[in-house]
Amino acid sequence: YQAVAEDLINNGGIASICNKYGQMPLDKCKGQMTQKLHDLAVQLGQDLRKIPYKDQSWMGTKTRTRDATLSRHSGININELDLQMKIASTSSGDTWRGSWQGNDIVAKILRLREVPPRVSRDFNDEYPRLRIFSHPNVLPVVGCCNSPPNLITINQFMPFGSLYTVLHEGTGIVVDTAQALKFAVDIARGMAFLHTLEPLIPRLYLSSKHVMIDDDLTARINMADSKFSFQEKGKMYSPAWIAPESLQKKQDDINVKAADMWSYAILLWELATREVPFSDLSPMEIGMKIALEGLRITIPPGISQ
Repeated sequence: YQAVAEDLINNGGIASICNKYGQMPLDKCKGQMTQKLHDLAVQLGQDLRKIPYKDQSWMGTKTRTRDATLSRHSGININELDLQMKIASTSSGDTWRGSWQGNDIVAKILRLREVPPRVSRDFNDEYPRLRIFSHPNVLPVVGCCNSPPNLITINQFMPFGSLYTVLHEGTGIVVDTAQALKFAVDIARGMAFLHTLEPLIPRLYLSSKHVMIDDDLTARINMADSKFSFQEKGKMYSPAWIAPESLQKKQDDINVKAADMWSYAILLWELATREVPFSDLSPMEIGMKIALEGLRITIPPGISQ
């Protein structure tokens, strides 16, 4: 069974989730297998503190049944969605709050001029990679609707919104040093896991707008903010968080992991200062100055360089 267990951990299985008796998978192993699986999980960036057993998922079903059902997901009928209120509108699409099968959801309707058969096929091919249920710091796309002209991604509603909202838009949540550090660690763990995937998720640009805050103040990387291959190639709408080389080079020439580390550093600056990077400039000015004039954030006093 060791090879099976190693395959599960290599593909995102979490070694520290408890069963209803409070036992982790590692507790059930024997002999050298325990140490080998422990070392593998640590190598892949897992935090091996126990994750308590949850009998109910956010969708109101048994957790194990929920996971099995969604792993066979083949799409959601658009007529099953009850979209109630538009909560955001961006260049990539309109985001609505609503419900599906009695569960609170967020639905993002992609903004496209047209949806020919090729785009519909690409959508079907690409969205399953965004359905990542195996890490607590990654918010998966629960499902999608492919009903041209509407292409829709669906994920769980996050009551506190994005990290950007929590930090800059007066939600009333107290973000002291300890909470800021927890957010930073959550994001690092989520990105470390995503960096283990082969191939990497393309066109996922890390920023505080793309990190959602769960009801227990856990930060989660929002997979619904990944761009599809047919969406606005080469355009960056939040350049303040983007690495200079990502603004200067073609997609295929970018070191994605290094670029993500740059974006993460901007997030750390944001958590430390509680300021929006380059807030006095327009996105166009920010992108041009970072790419061509060497514009960089200023490290505040008291923080190590």
